[in-house]
Amino acid sequence: MRIAIDTGGTFTDLIVDDGGGAPQLYKALTTPHDLPRGVFAAIEQASAGRGVTLNQLLAETELIIHGTTVTTNAVLTRSGARVGLLTTEGFRDLLNMRRGIRERQYDPRQAPPFPLVPRRRIIPVRERIDSSGREQVPLDREATSKAGRWFHDEGMESVAVAFLFSFLNPDHERTARELLSRYFPEPAISLSSDILPEVRAYERISTTVLNAYVSPLLAAYLGSLEQRLREHGFAGALLIVQSNGGVMAPEMSARFAVHTALSGPAAAPRAAAYYCDRHGRRNFITIDMGGTSFDVSMARDGAPDITVEGQIAGYRIAVPMLDIHTIGAGGGSVAWIDELGLLRVGPRSMGADPGPACYGLGGQEPTVTDADLLLGYLDVKSFWGGRMELDLTQAGQVIGEKIAGPLGVDPLHAARGIFEVVNAQMAEAISVVSVQKGYDPREFTLVVAGGAGPVHAADIAARLDIPEILIPKSASVLCAMGMLFSDLRHDFSQTYHVSIDRLDFARLNDFFAALASKAADTLAKEGIPRARIALERWLDLRYIGQFHEVRVSLPEEAVSGSTLATTVAAFHRRHEALYGYAMPEAPVELVNLRLTAIGRIDKPAFADQPDAGPDPSSAFEEKRRAFLDGSFRDVPVYDGSRLRNGNVISGPAIVLEPSTSVVVPSRYRLRADALGNYLLVAEGTDRAASPAGS
Repeated sequence: MRIAIDTGGTFTDLIVDDGGGAPQLYKALTTPHDLPRGVFAAIEQASAGRGVTLNQLLAETELIIHGTTVTTNAVLTRSGARVGLLTTEGFRDLLNMRRGIRERQYDPRQAPPFPLVPRRRIIPVRERIDSSGREQVPLDREATSKAGRWFHDEGMESVAVAFLFSFLNPDHERTARELLSRYFPEPAISLSSDILPEVRAYERISTTVLNAYVSPLLAAYLGSLEQRLREHGFAGALLIVQSNGGVMAPEMSARFAVHTALSGPAAAPRAAAYYCDRHGRRNFITIDMGGTSFDVSMARDGAPDITVEGQIAGYRIAVPMLDIHTIGAGGGSVAWIDELGLLRVGPRSMGADPGPACYGLGGQEPTVTDADLLLGYLDVKSFWGGRMELDLTQAGQVIGEKIAGPLGVDPLHAARGIFEVVNAQMAEAISVVSVQKGYDPREFTLVVAGGAGPVHAADIAARLDIPEILIPKSASVLCAMGMLFSDLRHDFSQTYHVSIDRLDFARLNDFFAALASKAADTLAKEGIPRARIALERWLDLRYIGQFHEVRVSLPEEAVSGSTLATTVAAFHRRHEALYGYAMPEAPVELVNLRLTAIGRIDKPAFADQPDAGPDPSSAFEEKRRAFLDGSFRDVPVYDGSRLRNGNVISGPAIVLEPSTSVVVPSRYRLRADALGNYLLVAEGTDRAASPAGS
């Protein structure tokens, strides 16, 4: 038996896969001030649902995969560890100078993010490695030891070490670690040559400092969680989700905590890929509308986009991570009136405590969930599987007082305004990962995740003319579902800056061989045999004189003149796709080589339902007043648990699930597939006739 757990801003989601058919889904309120308590609340629900004790459930579990927000929240709330930075003499201010570029270049009032390491905690020491990796100035060992003692005496919890050109020669950083280990345990020391051995000093230092900033917190959380799991009978393996969509062991997670910056959201595209493949769809956009945020990512040819230019709260992270764009728009997002009298939604959220007003837990602010309830999209009695009865009166009262009154409209019109404003924001977020990168969203399937996602999906898709929407049965816990489809994954890199015409093939192949050996050793420590390891190789190429590189895949065989020519040709094509032009006659240079090591683990196998035909009448529940197609009307409501493979529903309609509602406008047709998922297709499109049950 395997369990996947995703800790979100409002709910902690849990899935149990026992190999006996459809997985069981559970949700518990997240406890921000004691995250393990929320995790165990979800486990207790699962044990109760299966009729066993918590200890019995954990004793039968061989694997737990966990996505956590510890790293992200530590950065967003600036609650990470006290960090000291040891760097090269003469470059003390490189970190806090950043790139010297404002994100909003026409906003003179924009301030840089709060420094994670104030200047007084940055100590420069005499040492120097040159740009060819040769030692020019030996490391001042006495000054390094003195710095370690000062960090210890001043109460630092971790130390980042980032010297110039250490990615070419890490000897000085490794010596510094030996000296600092007199005052700090080794896991509390982050070396830039370990975290990000790549060119570009600011990105490397920033990523290393972030790792040092969050590692102690993640290590403490995982240590506490593991101990409590063991105390309750768990003897299996615990794996943590990374930002690249893979998973890794807790020991690796604690050491390389910066790789968990998107630990939860990174898993959803993995499940989306599985479900889309069942329908023959290779290009899709995944959206995840939870209680606090709205995450969106794009996948082409079945693979989610990867970036090395990520950031959190303005802090640069250059490790490979899924290219996920996030905005503050979720079910708990607060609606408010700005100083100009305009309706706004988010980014502030009521989260899990106290939550939306309709939860009846003390929330006094109007939220998206309150608006959805007033519009008739949510069921008062069956919300959260019937464990929470929503308060329609309270929702109407807060929207009336805070939104409808100031705008001079009735609460129902105000609720519709909230619905449209948040949908417009989410449609714009989809445009960021598609239109702004030269892709037409109409050519992609929209895969919907999050408890609030299926309520808003059709309206969002209509704004972008996206004709096809796939809503998994597990939409409200899709991140947790994706964890069951994730493999162990580690990314390795090495800078080798050289023009293509001067490239040394032997040296390049030696670099890849060294990375492959390192990858095999890393996965072996996590229990993955060689036969289950797959390697993917990439080159970061650019035209000489450019600042940004384009990542291009490399064949498995040893690099030679012919394979390199093929790769360079692919670079020209990719450059044209990304930027609208290519320069085949211009000289090309290599900046970094990359290797991704994947350790395959077993995936769940779900049984298909037999085809039950198009008639959905057995799932009909009632008719309910809801706002659809521009007015309030009586809308048929169906029980999703009774819909079967092949059932077809023409809108307008609402399908109730234990943790969400699927809103089907009149221009859409819904069909249930063999896994219980829903495919919504806009009438009159080419895809309207495509089969949905394969």
